[in-house]
Amino acid sequence: MKFEIETERLILRDMREADLEGMFELDSDPRVHKYLGNRPFTNKASSLAVIRGVINQYHERGIGRWVAIEKESGDFIGWSGLRLNIEFNMNGFTKYYDLGYRLIPRYWGKGYATESGKAALAYAFKTMKLKRLYATTHIDNQASHQALLKIGLNYINTFYFEREHMDLRWYKIENK
Repeated sequence: MKFEIETERLILRDMREADLEGMFELDSDPRVHKYLGNRPFTNKASSLAVIRGVINQYHERGIGRWVAIEKESGDFIGWSGLRLNIEFNMNGFTKYYDLGYRLIPRYWGKGYATESGKAALAYAFKTMKLKRLYATTHIDNQASHQALLKIGLNYINTFYFEREHMDLRWYKIENK
């Protein structure tokens, strides 16, 4: 799947194996994994497996997360975008589209999660014609909570995610 969206400051594009260095920098940082179960990656093979899994999602589901590139620097800053979750039950749902993002810490606090999230939301509703979109965040991740609200999602409830043994917030937005 070849894919590219431009926002004011970002290029969102399909994930590629050439993104390995950036993906490993992202997922090997303990700060990134603070609200993801505290299991940062310790080898590039784990990052490569994630990349290949996303590429597989493009082929099997027609959508998967996108790499986020900062236009000004050309730097890989993380990923953002949509995916179709069919792997596990989340708050009673087993087949749904969700919005997510993960950024390298030096790019936190710059509004990139909100900017890329708004672009993903527009793509979901205008291009894919989805009726609704969901998102989750760890109950203690206030920055992600605020970003999801700025993107336009509504907080619905808090639930216990058995698979990861943590409390999460559940969000939803409807296409009007």
